[in-house]
Amino acid sequence: MMDEFNASKLDEIRAKISESRKEKRTCITVCGGTGCHAYGCLKVAKAFKDEIKKQNVQDSVDVRITGCHGFCERGPITVIQPDGIFYQRIQLKDIKEVISETIINKKIVNRLLYTEPRTKEKIVYEKEVPFYKKQRRIIFGNNGFIDPTDINDYIALDGYKALVKVLFDMTSEEVIADIKASGLRGRGGAGFLTGKKWEVCREVSSDVKYIICNADEGDPGAYMDRSLLEGNPHSVIEGMTIGAYAIGASLGFIYVRMEYPLAVKNITLAVEQAKRLGLLGESILGSEFKFDIRIFRGAGAFVSGEETSLMASIEGRRAFPRQRPPYPAQEGLWGKPTNINNVETWANVPLVINKGAEWYSQIGTQKSKGTKIFSLVGKINNTGLVEVPMGIKLREIIYDIGGGIKDNKKFKAVQTGGPSGGCIPADKLDLSIDFESLTKAGSMMGSGGMIVMDEDTCMVDVARYFLDFTQQESCGKCVPCRIGTRQLVDILTRITKGKGDEKDLEKLNDLSRSVKDGSLCGLGQTAPNPVLTTIRYFRNEYEAHIKEKRCPALVCKDLIIYHIEPDKCVGCLLCLKNCPVDAISGERKKVHVIDQELCIKCGACLDVCPPKVSAVSKYTGNKRDRILKKASKQRVNK
Repeated sequence: MMDEFNASKLDEIRAKISESRKEKRTCITVCGGTGCHAYGCLKVAKAFKDEIKKQNVQDSVDVRITGCHGFCERGPITVIQPDGIFYQRIQLKDIKEVISETIINKKIVNRLLYTEPRTKEKIVYEKEVPFYKKQRRIIFGNNGFIDPTDINDYIALDGYKALVKVLFDMTSEEVIADIKASGLRGRGGAGFLTGKKWEVCREVSSDVKYIICNADEGDPGAYMDRSLLEGNPHSVIEGMTIGAYAIGASLGFIYVRMEYPLAVKNITLAVEQAKRLGLLGESILGSEFKFDIRIFRGAGAFVSGEETSLMASIEGRRAFPRQRPPYPAQEGLWGKPTNINNVETWANVPLVINKGAEWYSQIGTQKSKGTKIFSLVGKINNTGLVEVPMGIKLREIIYDIGGGIKDNKKFKAVQTGGPSGGCIPADKLDLSIDFESLTKAGSMMGSGGMIVMDEDTCMVDVARYFLDFTQQESCGKCVPCRIGTRQLVDILTRITKGKGDEKDLEKLNDLSRSVKDGSLCGLGQTAPNPVLTTIRYFRNEYEAHIKEKRCPALVCKDLIIYHIEPDKCVGCLLCLKNCPVDAISGERKKVHVIDQELCIKCGACLDVCPPKVSAVSKYTGNKRDRILKKASKQRVNK
């Protein structure tokens, strides 16, 4: 039977918080994600508290440091609730005016508002900012309301309500049936049906079973899981506890990399708070179910994100993947049945239980249900974390949410799915963002990385860069990955240096297929994706590098030169003073010259040349050859 005191505890806390917040009509929320920490959010929050006391409005105004709001480049972000007034890039000098004008006089401080770059419109409310308008933030939305260090904030927003429902009103079979009916798929990369995964693990007979949260987020530029652990850690704990109940596990691990100090701090505190309230441990909320969570700090190896490598790391062994089957659900951690999902997947679980499988399954597409959080970075105006319904068009993310390409340049490609993802070209901007469509295009959902590239990006160099990353992160256990990725990098490097051969394209394709087919784990099986998709969609760039010894994007250093135009140079000395290798010579108000033998192609001369002058140019191909030939003759004559 349910213990009345423990079961009613959560409702009592919710009622008390609700009553207390009626008295404090205004709450100044300050984004406390890692990005805003770098911008000084803690100093901003303290300054707000000090100014509130100074202006004697502490009885009607509260200040709360919350999780990440997503619009990271606009930090520190401050949202004044309940109206949702959105102030961006707020500084200490702005605090006094915000309190006196917005809080006391109910006036908007226009200079702190977001300005829409195309229309120049000032936008007052967070929900009207274009970055948020097309998002559906069912998981990430609460980050802006919750103080992640206070469990009461989570409980106030129906936190742990799903756990109570599961423990006292549902059987484990009913829980799994709901998760299966919702269509929830794993958000860590492969997109396997979560309910089916749980069911397999539950059906394996064992006296001990484990639950693992994979927070080893290693993709360059991706930080979705980090922000959820930092901003709403209890949603992950509640999801894991529900999952443990469903499969019959009594112990769980959160595997989080040490490079995430704020996430480690907040999730550790959240576990301690949950234990104190009886939400973890023996006899949870008076039920017969027991479950505990331990935090495991990973050393940051990219291959540890692969589930069998992760388990080896927890066991104290080197993070090497192993052959499957047996799968972790059958024989996992210490040989026992183990269920592994990533942070975002676990955070979805309480939503499915609270709102129902039918509600959840109506979001997204027929085969890809719910929302997905993406880390939108690169050559785009609005960078940050975006949560969108599955099935949204790539164009909507890039232009409506992302605000288009920086400096009005042309969109060239976007890589989805992290370093092992594929590059999708501009003619596929109307691609539906879901598991099936991305796979068909040669890419993948992955954990949610989305790197935008503009016209100045060399796609051959992009493939080389990401292959070099995965090659260095390979554990080296299997030959196809260890040797194959090294050979792919060598061929790509040779092409970017202008030393490629026409047979290299065939070699790249054949070797990529061999690496995909022969590698032991997902790292090697997906590593060639950047090569295959760039050859598929940008073959002309490869041919330009190989046949014409030319880099169309003017990126590959061995194929370009920097040249000072004699008819434009005013002799300002800026390029000469900023050249790190003294490759530039000339006198004031006289034409300067770059010594091509000394030049290291750093681009400093181009960066410092005044825009009105624009005397420094980059050349490749025939023009480059002509300039080098002319310079060579001049040296011989001297």
